[in-house]
Amino acid sequence: MKHKTKITGLMAALLLSTASIAHAETLRLLTWGSYAPEELVQKFEERYPDIDVEVTFSNNEEMIAKLRATGGAGFDLAQPSHDRIHAAQMEYDIYKPLDLSKIDTSVMETSHLEGVKANTTIDGEVYAVPHQWGTSGLMANKSVAPDFKGWGDLCDPKYEGKTSMRLKRTILLGTAFSMGHDPFAAYSDLDKYQQILDEVAEKLIDCKSNIKAYWKGGDDLSAMMLSGEIVASETWDSTAYKLYGQNKDIVFVPPETGALAWIDTFALPRKGKADDAAYKWINFVLEPENVTIMSGSTGAIAAVKGGLELLPEDKRNAVTAAFTDADIANLKFFANIPAGVEDMEGKTLEKIKAATGG
Repeated sequence: MKHKTKITGLMAALLLSTASIAHAETLRLLTWGSYAPEELVQKFEERYPDIDVEVTFSNNEEMIAKLRATGGAGFDLAQPSHDRIHAAQMEYDIYKPLDLSKIDTSVMETSHLEGVKANTTIDGEVYAVPHQWGTSGLMANKSVAPDFKGWGDLCDPKYEGKTSMRLKRTILLGTAFSMGHDPFAAYSDLDKYQQILDEVAEKLIDCKSNIKAYWKGGDDLSAMMLSGEIVASETWDSTAYKLYGQNKDIVFVPPETGALAWIDTFALPRKGKADDAAYKWINFVLEPENVTIMSGSTGAIAAVKGGLELLPEDKRNAVTAAFTDADIANLKFFANIPAGVEDMEGKTLEKIKAATGG
């Protein structure tokens, strides 16, 4: 009889375990590479054992494409940049409003929070809050390019064959600023913006002889900088910060016209099924000890109060070496992209690639 009781007990335990697994909720993240480090995913799942985290790495264009294809289904939390939400929502209706009462916004840097809210408010509803922020600009090996300071320097003849850039919209915008234009202001007049793009295309095609290679990912860019094949490049700040840890001569250079600044956000896909789990993840990754782990993975600064101090020491030192207070005040935050602009930029980039082999 005891033997039967023991088996019955084991069966009951197995059934309970199976039931628990069957009822586990899945949080499906659609985010950037490095924005869901395994250490944090495991820590989150240990705190919330009834939630499994499933991660899909993506970028702005792919996030919009994936959510557009499904009408906002397939994911529970997405992380588009602040300038990629308003137009996508107006055109495709792929997100749902946030319930800000479920997010501890008190820990967020006020200027970033209010800026993202302003960018993503539609009909009085807020569709995103900030997570991490950073900039795109330049980096240079100051031991061989001590005077490198602006977007236009990528095309300076004295650096012929020794610079690099990525043929994406960032270089179009940066070059426009270096030529005395304000591309963001021109968004309201697309004929004027096209004229700017035509000027930029001519400039970047003429710049071909300066380019050692057009980089496509952080690894090949890093290899060229560390080997000395190139002395300067257009870059994400996080790539420059990592290289600074290996060679103190390689620093991020905020362009004299202002580094281009982005804020990656938290947004809820319209047909997501795990809103509560999504809110738990948002609050979890904004906790100070988790901010440090996250920023160690992303290389970016959390949009929280004291975000700079919460960076790992090596990255904090790299930021301090790159930015002055004046550089921070001179940031150019990406503006909301109106319908049609990305197509215009895409055609311009294809024109440049065809002429340069980039």
